[in-house]
Amino acid sequence: MTLDLDLVPVSGALGAEIRGVDPCTADDATLAEIVGALHEYEVVFFPGVDLSEDEHLAFARRLGSCSPFPLSKLRGATEPTFQVITDGPDSRPEADDWHTDVTWTAQPPKYALLHAEVVPARGGDTLWASTTTAYDALSPAMQEFVSGLHVVHDNESFVAGMYRKNGRNEATDTFAALLREHYPPVVHPLVRTHPDTGRRALFLGGRFMRQVEELTATESHALLDFLVQHVADVRFHCRWRWTHGDLAIWDERSTNHRSAADHWPQARSIRRIEVDGDRPYFDPDAVALPRRDENRPVPANDFR
Repeated sequence: MTLDLDLVPVSGALGAEIRGVDPCTADDATLAEIVGALHEYEVVFFPGVDLSEDEHLAFARRLGSCSPFPLSKLRGATEPTFQVITDGPDSRPEADDWHTDVTWTAQPPKYALLHAEVVPARGGDTLWASTTTAYDALSPAMQEFVSGLHVVHDNESFVAGMYRKNGRNEATDTFAALLREHYPPVVHPLVRTHPDTGRRALFLGGRFMRQVEELTATESHALLDFLVQHVADVRFHCRWRWTHGDLAIWDERSTNHRSAADHWPQARSIRRIEVDGDRPYFDPDAVALPRRDENRPVPANDFR
């Protein structure tokens, strides 16, 4: 694959800064290049583009359809809505763990677009992990074992975070009940096939994961704990230090992310919208696109 964009990789495993492109005025050919870079580098950054809400939404819609966030949908929203995530002295950060967004839905998002609104003077970086590179770094025996397994995901940890943020009262109890009713537990493959690249990726939902269906509870806990620790290896990561107006776009199908909570109690506010995805699946016969040499996976035995 040839990419003509001015790309600056930000780590060995994933991530690239795109320079000299205004996402608001990108033509269709440039947009196709951006999507190609996104699939190759898994997260891309546009420094300081400072998009308005209308511009942010318009660009997201060029990448695919956008639906209301599940919580907004339960509140009656029928049009796409932003999730504005704000931390401060009275609101502790809740995203400082590796996860993929809303895996407790049947069709989790395809992409997410995050725009920096309020940036703390220190800390508050976001980190991403390549779950394709993490899968590739497993031994062949472990790859064979985990491929074809299925994991139950639910929203109980999301509900718990909502209680921590907003307190427990009649309103939050009612909303928690609605979440459980409309979004019951769902089963996803532990290894998913990327529909655009054919590559295999670990599909890890962090605290949204409850149980590997094919294993006992003890076996499931041991395996998921191992995989979470595996993805936490820094050789699979990139880290972005935000400045006001930065835009990050990442592929939810092949990454985990977390927000470093080291800025608290400083204020931090980010605006996010997600592009609709489809049902995750595992295809053992899928043919993966080759990677670019400079962004190749880390072989499993390089660090032994």
